[in-house]
Amino acid sequence: MRRRRNRIGPIALVLLLTGCGGAQQSASHTESTAAPASSSPAPSPLTGFAKDLQYVRDGQFTYIWVFSRKDGKPLDRDDGNFLKTNAPQVVDWVGTDNGRKIIAGTNFNLEEGNLAAIKKRYVVEDYSGK
Repeated sequence: MRRRRNRIGPIALVLLLTGCGGAQQSASHTESTAAPASSSPAPSPLTGFAKDLQYVRDGQFTYIWVFSRKDGKPLDRDDGNFLKTNAPQVVDWVGTDNGRKIIAGTNFNLEEGNLAAIKKRYVVEDYSGK
């Protein structure tokens, strides 16, 4: 004849430990929700130029340049070709402000390249490290 083991003891012990842990968790949960909320308002999401600039910054480039036409008009295909030809070291180009600006991300200092030629034709803003 086989003897049956008494399994009530281990099951009761597991239930007892689980029940006690749950009580502590719900007590601490009650305490944390009862504390007054002292959070600051969430910052507004970035839009437009700021969002595009942050996108290029997230690329962790050493240099970030912003180019726009001197007459304020949107950049066209010829502008894009000129910039890409005179700044081939740029890794990331992002158009912004309804095509009026282009943000360039690179690890090469364009001042050692053709930046002087670019400045003759475009407004150039250096956002590196800003």
